[in-house]
Amino acid sequence: MGKIFRYECRRLLLNKFFLGIMAALLFYGWQVLSGVTILGVSHTAPFSPWSFGDYLSRMLPLLWIGILFFLTFFTSPGARRTAVLTAATPVTSRAYALARCAAALTGGALLVLLCMGEAAVFYGRMFGWYNWGSLVLPSLVTLLPPLVFALGSGWQMGQRRHCLLYVWMAVPFLLIALPLPEALGLWNGSFFTVYPLTLGTLDPEFALSIPVTIAQLFLLVLGAFLLAQNSKSAEQPIEMHKLPVDK
Repeated sequence: MGKIFRYECRRLLLNKFFLGIMAALLFYGWQVLSGVTILGVSHTAPFSPWSFGDYLSRMLPLLWIGILFFLTFFTSPGARRTAVLTAATPVTSRAYALARCAAALTGGALLVLLCMGEAAVFYGRMFGWYNWGSLVLPSLVTLLPPLVFALGSGWQMGQRRHCLLYVWMAVPFLLIALPLPEALGLWNGSFFTVYPLTLGTLDPEFALSIPVTIAQLFLLVLGAFLLAQNSKSAEQPIEMHKLPVDK
């Protein structure tokens, strides 16, 4: 399984798409940091958990797209045709599914680290600030639930119809344009700009409201459940007549 994981990682990371999404993340991230984050949000410091969370929420749509694009390598018609060959190998279909899921997670984690590393360079260069321990919680709360959900839901959709992944990529951009309730405020960043003002103090400590906590936990559990379902469905035999064929 280790060899499969390394092969899938090379296939995902050593391609033009990965380089392109890295370049887009770095460019857009620096625009956000130098144009929005540097001013701080809701009267907080640029390096406060609130300002950093706002930065991450703005980067979330690109990270979401990156995760789903990784899945297109595994759910495309060509990849489904090769499943006939992999099914004939000594390695089980579940092992292949787990290795590919781990490779997609690795790719997503590298994109997240790229965003955070850029912020670290920005904070160090502009403010000489390096207290990253205070930013761990907003990072986990903002990124982990939606990206796990993107991986689980995207895999389910891609297995049913490959083109649905490209439709699913537009979801974060649609949510940004909508007036969302407080529970979904992390998706459009309104939580980081509105909620601190309701706490009654200047530059308050980072805290989650109950609706946001419930919504993020639900997303995380649902995403993990969908991933578990994907590994179970991989154990089912492949039916030749359901595979797409070239004309």
